[in-house]
Amino acid sequence: MHTGSYLRNCILGFALIAIAACHSANKVQSGKTGWVKLFNGRDLNDWVVKINHHEVGDNFGNTFRVEDGMINVRYDQYGAYNEQFGHLYYKTPFSYYHLVVEYRFTGEWKKDAPEYTLLNSGIMFHSQDPHTMPKEQNWPISIEFQLLGGLGDGKPRPTGNMCSPGTNIVYNGVLDTRHCINSTSKTYDGDQWVRAELIVLGDSSITHIINGDTVMRYSKPQIGGGVVENYDPKIKQDGKILSSGFIALQSEGQPVDFRKVEIKELK
Repeated sequence: MHTGSYLRNCILGFALIAIAACHSANKVQSGKTGWVKLFNGRDLNDWVVKINHHEVGDNFGNTFRVEDGMINVRYDQYGAYNEQFGHLYYKTPFSYYHLVVEYRFTGEWKKDAPEYTLLNSGIMFHSQDPHTMPKEQNWPISIEFQLLGGLGDGKPRPTGNMCSPGTNIVYNGVLDTRHCINSTSKTYDGDQWVRAELIVLGDSSITHIINGDTVMRYSKPQIGGGVVENYDPKIKQDGKILSSGFIALQSEGQPVDFRKVEIKELK
C-alpha cells in the first residue's frame, strides 16, 4: 500500500512537472512569435494621414478615427466628397513581412464619390512616403491589396485583388500593365469581417490570402503606369523596382472598419 501510494505520488509529481514545463515552454514560444500590433486599439499616434487636396498630417473631416477599439473610416463631417481619397500610413516602411488586417464594410457609401468606390477600400504597400506627396496628388505610388464587398446581386466580386497606382507588376511570368487584376477569392456580401493577409518578400514574391485561402501571387513590383496624378516627377522613376515601402489603409467614399492590423517581419 505504501509502495503503491509512493509510486502514484511520484508519477503524479512527474506529470505535474511535465505540464508545468510545457506551459512554460508555450509561454516562451508565444512571447517570441514576432507579431507586432501596428494598431494599438486606442489611438492613431503611430500613423500619418494624407488626403487628396490636403497637406500631409491633415485628418480632414476626422476621416480616420478610433472607436470601440477599431479604426473607423467615416465621412459624416464631409460636404461634397470632391475626390478626397485618403490614406492612413503606418509611420515606418517595411520590406519582408507577413501582414494581417481584419476589415468589414459598414454604413452608407458616400453617393457623390466615384461609382467604383462602392464597397471598396484597400491596403496600400510598398508605398512612397506620404511626406513626398504634393497636396494635390490623388493616390500614392504603391501597390494596392484591393478590398471589395459583394453587391448583393449574385454576381462574383472577389476581394484581395491587385491594383497598381503608378506601378506595374510581373504576373504569370510577364510584365503586366493592367491597373487591377482580380484574385480567385470568394465574394463576401454584407458587413461580415474578412481576414486579409499579405506575405511580402521584398520584390521577389507577394502573396494575397483571404480567410486562409491563397488567392493571388506575383512579383517584381515596380514604378510605372498611370492613374496617379500631380505627383513629384522626382519620385515617379518608371522602371524602379520596389523592394520596400510604407503600408496604408484607404478611404475612398465607403465607410469601413479595421479591427486588427498586425505584422510579423520576416528575414
